[in-house]
Amino acid sequence: MSIDFSRLEKIFKTRFKDKNLFIQAFTHRSYLNEHPNFEVGHNERLEFLGDAVLELAITKYLYKKYPEYPEGKLTNLRASMVNTKMLSELSEELNLGEFLLLSKGEAKDKNKKARESILANTFEAVVGAVYLDQGFEVVEKFLVEIFDKKIPYILKKELYKDPKSLFQEMSQEKYGITPHYEVLKEEGPDHDKIFTVGVFISNELISIGEGNSKQVAQVEAAKKGLKKKKWKK
Repeated sequence: MSIDFSRLEKIFKTRFKDKNLFIQAFTHRSYLNEHPNFEVGHNERLEFLGDAVLELAITKYLYKKYPEYPEGKLTNLRASMVNTKMLSELSEELNLGEFLLLSKGEAKDKNKKARESILANTFEAVVGAVYLDQGFEVVEKFLVEIFDKKIPYILKKELYKDPKSLFQEMSQEKYGITPHYEVLKEEGPDHDKIFTVGVFISNELISIGEGNSKQVAQVEAAKKGLKKKKWKK
């Protein structure tokens, strides 16, 4: 096991003090099942911390950048910037997946949603590690630079609009019915579940979504439903 710290430090434009923090940030729980005497723990605590740091940094960034936006739009915009899909894309762009320590089985798993979830969680864990190692200002600067490049695309494509709200509005407008969501399937261990959720209008199944939480799966189902249904009267 080796991590190219020089390349990682170049990404964050800093020199790390505690390299074990970053080894831990890339250590998936599954890796410890095969290496019980590994020098550090898995990354879930760092992920928990990084999630909070990320949300604070992005909230501050949006509050300053868009003083004219109401609270609701800022909330939706933030959600579009810190969701699983966006964070996994950032992990891919930064090649963070190359540093991941996974079990042999997890490394071979081709499930796209599971991989997406692992990459997003890793991004949060790395943010948590940078925060502990370097402080809030360093990690904030890194995140602002990243999202300054992403925000024009998010706004242009209106990715901040909540698919569930849009789907509900269109369903009520056309059919006079509020859609509802049902969990169709749960797979995987408790710490890494994948949920399959269907969105229904009355008793008709419109579309199905998957995600690492029920909420994420609902959003995916709504997105597919918006594309699938012909909403013109």
